[in-house]
Amino acid sequence: MTPSSFSTLFGVFFALVLPLQSANRPEVFRAGVAVVDITPLQFPVRVNGSFYEYMANRAVDRLQARTLALDDGTMKIILCVVDTCMMPRELIDEAKKIATRESGVSMERMMISATHTHTGVSAMGCLGARPDPAYVVWLPAKLAESIVAAVKNLQPARVGWTSVNDWEHTHNRRWIHRADKVDMDPFGVTSVRANMHPGHESSKVIGPSGPVDPGLSVLAVQTSEGRPLALLANYSQHYFGSSPLSADYYGAFSRHIAKLLGQESSEGTFVAMMSQGTSGDLQWRDYGAPEKKLTLDNYSEAVAGSAFDAYKKITWHSHVPLGVVQKTLPMAYRVPDAERLAWAREKVEALKGELPKKLPDVYALEAIFLHEKQKTELVLQAIRIGDLTISTLPNEVYAITGLKLKAQSPLGAHFNIGLANGAEGYIPPPEQHTLGGYTTWPARTAGLEVQAEPRIVETLLGALEEVSGKKRTPLKDEHGAYAEAVFKARPLSFWRLNDIAGNKARNAIVNAPDATIMDGYALYLPGAGSGSGCGTQEQLKSSNLSGPNQINRAIHFAGGHLAVEVPKLGDHSTVALWFWLGERSGASKRGGSLIILPTGDVLQVRQSADHTAKLSLILADGKSTEVAGPTSFMADDWHFVALVSDGSQLKVFMDGSTMAEVESESASKSKGSMIHFAEGLQGKLDEIAVFDRPVSANELKQLFTASGQRVRKLQTDAAP
Repeated sequence: MTPSSFSTLFGVFFALVLPLQSANRPEVFRAGVAVVDITPLQFPVRVNGSFYEYMANRAVDRLQARTLALDDGTMKIILCVVDTCMMPRELIDEAKKIATRESGVSMERMMISATHTHTGVSAMGCLGARPDPAYVVWLPAKLAESIVAAVKNLQPARVGWTSVNDWEHTHNRRWIHRADKVDMDPFGVTSVRANMHPGHESSKVIGPSGPVDPGLSVLAVQTSEGRPLALLANYSQHYFGSSPLSADYYGAFSRHIAKLLGQESSEGTFVAMMSQGTSGDLQWRDYGAPEKKLTLDNYSEAVAGSAFDAYKKITWHSHVPLGVVQKTLPMAYRVPDAERLAWAREKVEALKGELPKKLPDVYALEAIFLHEKQKTELVLQAIRIGDLTISTLPNEVYAITGLKLKAQSPLGAHFNIGLANGAEGYIPPPEQHTLGGYTTWPARTAGLEVQAEPRIVETLLGALEEVSGKKRTPLKDEHGAYAEAVFKARPLSFWRLNDIAGNKARNAIVNAPDATIMDGYALYLPGAGSGSGCGTQEQLKSSNLSGPNQINRAIHFAGGHLAVEVPKLGDHSTVALWFWLGERSGASKRGGSLIILPTGDVLQVRQSADHTAKLSLILADGKSTEVAGPTSFMADDWHFVALVSDGSQLKVFMDGSTMAEVESESASKSKGSMIHFAEGLQGKLDEIAVFDRPVSANELKQLFTASGQRVRKLQTDAAP
């Protein structure tokens, strides 16, 4: 055989045999963990978890940088969770550069996030606090040290994930104010229709301004022999509260889950960590119920117990593919106009270099910062671990945003890590900006453009599609027995009001018009039959309105209303809907319209100071006649009402009764095709249906029966 022939044969051998050997070689999945103490070496240090800077002289417990490294044989990814309030992108990028140089893992495959303890060292300036200069210089190398050690500790492992809904330990902290209790913002404008921490059962608020994400997610790793190696939990709960310096409940959770797993420590050969979810408007206190006396340790132990219950259900995988898609998104700040900037400069000049001690001074400084910087760039990541996906955002994210990402994630199992790879403040959905409050006031803590949230969501959904190789899950309503009964009655239009984004209420009837939602509203609140999210109804559930696998949702109106054109609607019609007027603690004398017909006739609801309410009709006959119904009902129940017109008479039916609650002669004729809902109303509407015929009392009773709802009965008063 010639040398040339031998070489050819040898090449064929390697081309055919070695790929077969590689194909038969078992895939190896590896994981490594590390913890590095980042408690400062010298005191005092600055703390930034408040409106104003303050100093800490000791550590109540240790601060840590906890890292999990994963390797599927093709790529390595890093998940590092740090006990601090927030970190700027520049600091995080510096840590990543050091870690890349020493570990070989690219920066794009590293995630570094802040737990958001409000009692850590100030690694970033915000509001009235400055960064701690020595700590900012020292911290990046410590983060890199944790990452590099985790990569060095890689060993054969298996991985699994799961989640459980823990409704008990997180609630919405941002509540909508009564219209007569709107507060002033730091700029001297009466604009605060919603704000955080109203106090328990406050008389000045009506209800939460957003939904809750109760998902407690667990990503866990074991050695190949089955010994616990790592547990990364994720929960949408802002922080608990502690004396400084402290890792807050994030550190205490880690200790408790380690104990439940039979481990001596959460910071040794086994590493536990709790990452920040989408809790920009969430916190552990339930403001719709009396105050509970809880300690940080009690709370952390209870959350760890929920995570442990979930952990026991994990399915373990000896190998899964990994993936990371990173996107950068340019973004503008909401910079002050000329008048606001002049105001800010005057305030700052008066400070004469001193730290601010009043909110207007804090926001004057922030206005100048936004003016000088103008724009920024966000780092967003979509991470895949088998059939689990993770979104990372450099923001304090509202729960509704997290729910959008979870509902549309391509692979189903999904959670979101906030304050990751930077810190760009709160990102309220656009509709929440109109309601105002702390999480919307322009500053480094909430400075991004009004359309930031939908842009971020769309970018992340695209990245999730890319990393998973699958299309996003489409949003769709599930129709329960009530909705099916409405469809069977053949309405012209049916707005279920389960909308999670935008200013249009989708029509469930094909080719029928959507409704326009006017500014001053909040989306995706608990709807009829699903609970309130507070007190004894904190755990939301499915109902006959939403079907067995979906929570029914509603729109809360706070200064806004709903408008829709129904061209085919004549003087023979029925409009039916569900309404709720607020938590009992916020009772007051107030009224608003439920329905304004094209005739100009109005179905009004009026609430009394004892939290009972009555319906009335205001007729458009030139006499401003008001006819009130005799029945009082509880304003914090959901109620079903129908306004029926036969061309010459109006009748109002309520909660399945076949006796009209209100009736009146009306000679009014239609003046167009527009129907308005919730003008001047403070409360929620749900399940609006419009029919081009007078629906009979018996049919309306059947609809109410199909809902499965019950309402408390009160006395029947004498008609006025």
